[in-house]
Amino acid sequence: MSRLFSAITTLAFSFLLAAPSTAACTGRNLFAGMEAARLAEIRASAAEFPFATGNFWRATRGDEVITIAGTYHFDDARHAANLAALSPAITTATTVLVEAGPSEEKALMALMAKDPSTMVITEGPTLNQRLPPDVWQSLSEALSNRGVPPFMTAKFQPWYVLTLLSIPPCAMSAMTDKPKGLDGAVIDTALAAGVPVRALEPFDTLFSIFDKMTPQELTEMLASTLAIEGMSEDYFTTLVDSYFAGESRQAWELMRFVSYDMPGYSREQVDADFARMEELVSASRNRAWIPVLTKAAADGPVFAAFGALHLSGEDGVLNLLQKEGFTLEELKL
Repeated sequence: MSRLFSAITTLAFSFLLAAPSTAACTGRNLFAGMEAARLAEIRASAAEFPFATGNFWRATRGDEVITIAGTYHFDDARHAANLAALSPAITTATTVLVEAGPSEEKALMALMAKDPSTMVITEGPTLNQRLPPDVWQSLSEALSNRGVPPFMTAKFQPWYVLTLLSIPPCAMSAMTDKPKGLDGAVIDTALAAGVPVRALEPFDTLFSIFDKMTPQELTEMLASTLAIEGMSEDYFTTLVDSYFAGESRQAWELMRFVSYDMPGYSREQVDADFARMEELVSASRNRAWIPVLTKAAADGPVFAAFGALHLSGEDGVLNLLQKEGFTLEELKL
């Protein structure tokens, strides 16, 4: 693990976890005004991955049909038009598949209520005791800016702190209600139409991701994420704009190139660390989802909604479905 996980963590958790409204954020898009050669290099890197652009797709194999929405978990007014275009496919589906449905959310909340150690440190040293003093100081200041007092920060599990750090202070201050994002809107639409909503994976998948990391790795990720705290709003805005442009892979590649510029790391090291993180938070899950998707499709049309970063790449959902014999068609909404 290395300092470059600051970029990866911010990107991954912004797209893969629920988060609040972005209304108060006014960061700049880092692609705007970027030097032309640099932008071209990032775009070329993104284009090397299968299905690098596009958020909405239809996969067909004989009579089997899966309509796919790559989602963005933050609330945004621009979701409305996409939801309206997708609604016929949602309401006529036999099954709607999402990362976590209402029952999974309830199960997760029940687990956290039953076992506080899932979210807070109940035994052993707390974060202020585990982390080097300078890292702890930076962390406590960063979360204080998000409305979390240091005494609470010290007790949070590293995974939850990483999640909070992925949300810039501007977005935290705008949070008043539980966000829906496009995923939540899809779920509401399906339930209103009487369409069953099922999960693609177990409700505790989040914890299994972090179980694969050592305490040292998680600590290093905390320290590295703080390295770009001062530009968190700019990264956040760039990710939002990239999603609505259908270019989430390009945003991922931006973070790769930012990491290339960090002193002391070769491109080979950066690429290896990016591959490690993508395997943990995306690729391994994608492979597990394919049997769920294909089994559901055998029973009738399916609508599937999940984070947009799951779409692209060799082990992206779209490429994996293509390998299973599905034909992929991008939907221009």
